[in-house]
Amino acid sequence: MNAKEYLENYKKDLEPLLRGYFENKKRNFKKIDPLADEAMRAIEKFTMSGGKRIRPAMVYYGFLLGGGEADKKNKKNILQASMAMELIHSFLLIHDDIIDRDKKRHGVDTMHEYYKKVAEKFFPKTDKEHFGNSMAIIAGDLAASMANEILFESNFSSDVILKALRQLQKVVYTTIPGEMLDVVMEARGKSTESEILKMHEGKTAFYTFEGPLHLGIILASNNSEKLLRNISDYSMAVGKAFQIRDDILGVFGDEKKLGKPIGSDIIESKQTLLVIKVLENGNEEQKEIIRGLLGKKDLSSKELESFRKVVIETGALKYSEDLARKFSKDSFEMLENIDSQNFEAKDFLGKIAEYTAVRNC
Repeated sequence: MNAKEYLENYKKDLEPLLRGYFENKKRNFKKIDPLADEAMRAIEKFTMSGGKRIRPAMVYYGFLLGGGEADKKNKKNILQASMAMELIHSFLLIHDDIIDRDKKRHGVDTMHEYYKKVAEKFFPKTDKEHFGNSMAIIAGDLAASMANEILFESNFSSDVILKALRQLQKVVYTTIPGEMLDVVMEARGKSTESEILKMHEGKTAFYTFEGPLHLGIILASNNSEKLLRNISDYSMAVGKAFQIRDDILGVFGDEKKLGKPIGSDIIESKQTLLVIKVLENGNEEQKEIIRGLLGKKDLSSKELESFRKVVIETGALKYSEDLARKFSKDSFEMLENIDSQNFEAKDFLGKIAEYTAVRNC
């Protein structure tokens, strides 16, 4: 199987459990308060709208990698526990969308945009942007609390649950500095390659790969420091490949496949490898084109094409693609150091390593 097939198979197992979880939560929240019920429904729509489910899949395959058994009972237990990672993902995305001022995610309204429209309909005199952002922050916090609850109530021993909850918190507080660095670099308007790669480690490599894989290993009751260390090495490489490719798709991707607007990184003046390589290697005219388009709120399709042209002509695209492939290759080679008897889990990680540098969504 290739990486997409692995992820699709995992999704088929996960989605019914995730839907069942939301159905149960909606029944409970309806008894609490109409606003809580509405927030739960909004989180459900946001979470179920799409996505590859790569982070909870990493929890599942980390469990197998750590020696966890995937018989009928244990498989359901680890699938249910892995939902915690998907709710953490929703929590972080909801807040990230506010920061980036994005209007679409997976083809549906972002949480703050949804609540902005609620304000337009029911509270026309209020500050609609502020209302949308405020309600989305609260909804994101609710998603985070649900993630903790999922692990707290999972069918594992109490000592394993405690370790898993610590790991989930570690995922959040390790991701936050990466997000902060992203905001600071955007405000500063300049950055270096080392800063960008550091941001990718904190914002993507840890919370997409290392954190969830470690969580799965912990749930398998595996305390091997060597295994955790080797997984970290793999994760840092594959995570950087994944994010570099993500930044490329943000400029050159297909909006229908991505489920979000192409060029939003340009509109938000994001400091990416594409941008800094143009500013390092481009001539003055090329640099001025990029500087003039970064942060432009009404970016046209013609201006997007101009941005793309400069990125290609200066070699910034090729440099980024080559570096993503290098990190992908590095992560694949690092699998040799991971000691596990589970072929499926190692094969999955290998296919993910190959997929990261060439994916188109």
